[in-house]
Amino acid sequence: MNSLVTDGLWREGLWHNNPSLVQMLGLCPLLAVSGSLVTSLGLGITTLLVLTASNVVISLLRNVTARETRLPSQILVIAVFVTAADIILQAWFFELHQRIGLFIALIVTNCTLLGRAEVYASRNPVLVSAVDGFMMGMGFLWVLLAMGAVREILGHGTLFHNMHLLLGPMAENSTIEIADSGFLLMVLPPGAFLTLGCLIALKNLITRDV
Repeated sequence: MNSLVTDGLWREGLWHNNPSLVQMLGLCPLLAVSGSLVTSLGLGITTLLVLTASNVVISLLRNVTARETRLPSQILVIAVFVTAADIILQAWFFELHQRIGLFIALIVTNCTLLGRAEVYASRNPVLVSAVDGFMMGMGFLWVLLAMGAVREILGHGTLFHNMHLLLGPMAENSTIEIADSGFLLMVLPPGAFLTLGCLIALKNLITRDV
């Protein structure tokens, strides 16, 4: 695969065409789940895996899917992977699923996945489609993690709290106490909007200066 292509996909997914900061897609789970780092990490990894896997399958099917059934087929592929992810989370990460389960199901309607499936995976070979899905997923993941870390630190005064929900018993004592208390607004919906707005402004500032 051409290194220029992969380099372009890397830049597009993580920065120039970031699904959250530029395209403004998938904002519902981004705003709702980013109250802590562990929930952000759980949803971010799930979205990354579903996006990459669905891009691969949709690319494989691109030459055998009729134009009239292309969109329903894409939704079906994404729904299969989302259902599998939901079952896995319920089986092995039940407590975490209790916190983010609703938004796992909503991945099916995430415009980031549908957009990449239609615009890229259905028109390109498997390998580059996989890279595109992975990079777009990483772009969504890092924004989600940044928001989760900022909101947990400012809202609760902690970092890495409840990481055992995702990493198991080895992370039982991973919580870092940064302050005795936090700013309640940051864990409420307005805090999510404020954090996202600051990240978008910071990105625009960096992009302008560069």
